[in-house]
Amino acid sequence: MTDTLDVIKQQIGDNPVLLYMKGSPNQPMCGFSAQTVQAVMSCGRRFAFVDILQNPDIRAELPKYANWPTFPQLWINGELVGGCDIVTDMHAKGQLQPLIEAAVPADEEE
Repeated sequence: MTDTLDVIKQQIGDNPVLLYMKGSPNQPMCGFSAQTVQAVMSCGRRFAFVDILQNPDIRAELPKYANWPTFPQLWINGELVGGCDIVTDMHAKGQLQPLIEAAVPADEEE
């Protein structure tokens, strides 16, 4: 499973804002992923995502690597921010947007 860990580390390293979720931003496959992706999208910056339903190896290995058992998982600048409850709470308190804006400055938008 070393290859899978390398893939996870590369994904986290290559993407300033990365969401591991069930489904895709346009078609979330669970309520928690839907709430989380909504909070991230409302920040107005681009982000990467990995559909763990399409990647069973990542789905199996990421919880061990992250020491976080559930999905979705939001990673910003290589750090695990948290899952649905943490992300939606941060969004409600206005803490998520500055974090994402710092990770993806507007001049880096595509």
